Amino acid sequence: MGAQPALGLPAVLAALSVGEGLVRSGDPHSSLAVVLLLALATTAPLVFVLAAGRGSRVGAALAVSAACVLALVPFQALTVGAAVAQLICVYVLARAGWPLMGGLLVVPYVVVAVFGHEDATRIVAVLLATLGSAAAATGVTHHVRSTALAHSATEQAFADTLLEHAARGERARIARELHDVVAHHISMIAVQAENARLTTPGLPPEGATRFLAIGDTARTALTEMRRLLGVLREDAQDPTPGVQRRPQPGLGQLLELLDESRDAAGSKTRLIVSGPVAALDSGIEVTAYRIVQEALTNARRHAPGAAVDVELRYGEDDLTVRVRDNGPGPAASGPPGHGLLGMRERASAVGGTLSTGPAPGGGFLVEARLPVRAEALA
Repeated sequence: MGAQPALGLPAVLAALSVGEGLVRSGDPHSSLAVVLLLALATTAPLVFVLAAGRGSRVGAALAVSAACVLALVPFQALTVGAAVAQLICVYVLARAGWPLMGGLLVVPYVVVAVFGHEDATRIVAVLLATLGSAAAATGVTHHVRSTALAHSATEQAFADTLLEHAARGERARIARELHDVVAHHISMIAVQAENARLTTPGLPPEGATRFLAIGDTARTALTEMRRLLGVLREDAQDPTPGVQRRPQPGLGQLLELLDESRDAAGSKTRLIVSGPVAALDSGIEVTAYRIVQEALTNARRHAPGAAVDVELRYGEDDLTVRVRDNGPGPAASGPPGHGLLGMRERASAVGGTLSTGPAPGGGFLVEARLPVRAEALA
C-alpha cells in the first residue's frame, strides 16, 4: 500500500480509540492510563501491517490481536477502532496469501465466545469471530483473483512471445527463398551488361564504360546482399549430407504438389485455373506456391479426408489464390496457428493480402491476392 493509507488509516483508528477511551474513562472500574494504552496498542501496530514486509507484517498483526483480546477479556475496554483494526489485520494477511495466519487471529474470539463468563464479552467475541471469518474469506477471494489475473497476464505474454518468434522464423524462411530469386535477377543484370559491352557493334567508349559500371554495380549489390542475408543461409557453408538442392518452386510445380497431397491424404484435390495464364515474377510464384502448400498441409491436419479445391484466378492486376476444403470448418476461437501466420507473412512480403475463415456452405477457405503488375508491387 501507499504511504498515505499506511499512515492515515491507523492514525484515524487510533484517534477514534483514544476518543472512545476518554468517554469510557468516566467508568470507576476503568483506569484512564490503561484505557489509553490499550487504545494505542490495538491500533498503532496497524502501520506495520499495512506497509511492512512479511515478517514484520505478521508480527504486527499478532501484536494487534493480542492487544485486542487483552482489552476485551480482562478490561472490557475494546473500542470500535480496535475492532476495525483487528478485521483489517485478518483481511490483509489473507489477501497477502496467508489465510491460515489470518484465520489464526480469529481463534481467540471463538474461544472467548464459547468459554467466556460475561455476556457482553461473549457477544462482542461472537461478532468479531463472525466478521473476522468474513474478512478472511474476502481476503482469500481477492488473493485468488489477483493470482489468476497475474497467471493470465503471464500466459498471454508467453503466447505473444511465441507468436513473435514464429513470425520472425517465418520471415527468415521467406528471406532465404527470396534471396535466391533476387540473386538470380541481379546476376542476370551483371551478365547482360557484360554481354552488351562485348557484343554491341560500334559501341562508343563512353557506352562501354557505362555498361562496365552497370555490371560492376550489379556485382557489388549481389555481394552486399549475400553478405547481409548470408546469416539466413547457414546451410550454404555447412551443407547437410543427403540434402538435394533444387531451384525455388513456382506455379509450374503446382501439379506435382497436388499429386503429393492426394497420395498423402487419400482425398480428392482439384486444380481450377481461370483467366489468361501468364508468367509471373519469381517472387510471386514462390509465394503462391508456398501458400498453397501450407493450406494443403493445414487441410490434411485439421480436415483429414476432406476434398480440397485449389483455384488460381489470373487477373490484370493481381493473382487470386483460393484453397477451400469441405471439412468441419475453423476451430474454436483462439490465437492463429503458425501456418496461418506464415501464409499471412508471405502475402504481406510481396505486397499482397490474405484472408482465412469459414467458407460459404461449410469448410475452411484460404484466399490470397498477390499483385502482379510492377506498379502494384511497388
